[in-house]
Amino acid sequence: MSFLLPKLSCKREVDQAIKSVAEKVLVLRFGRDNDAVCLQLDDILAKTAHDLSKMAVIYLVDVNKVPVYTQYFDISYIPSTVFFFNGQHMKVDYGSPDHTKFVGSFKTKQDFIDLIEVIYRGAMRGKLIVRSPIDPSNIPKYDLLYQGI
Repeated sequence: MSFLLPKLSCKREVDQAIKSVAEKVLVLRFGRDNDAVCLQLDDILAKTAHDLSKMAVIYLVDVNKVPVYTQYFDISYIPSTVFFFNGQHMKVDYGSPDHTKFVGSFKTKQDFIDLIEVIYRGAMRGKLIVRSPIDPSNIPKYDLLYQGI
């Protein structure tokens, strides 16, 4: 399903998307087109893109083509989903140590829709971090890897 969503293939395109998307949540999925979990997430993103079109814009970013952002956001697990609003990085408290990105695939379409709604409403109120509405049992667990420490 990754062919249904627009792709950003260089740093300039990602920069432009972050700067130009206004009054909507920008969703950047970092991953690879041939990864099974990425394909599962892409399916959810593609199915919800139309429903969320008034609140969100979704782009796919290949981790190999944009290594600057892969390193900047510390993308060590794929897929990782990062959120922005009006050029500002939005953080979400998932009950895990990392609030900067969602790692893994969403269990259901409704989980993703609920998350976008919470981020959108929080951002419209000026918040930079919001609490995740997703049931903690539906959030993938992982260990943080600190490289070079």
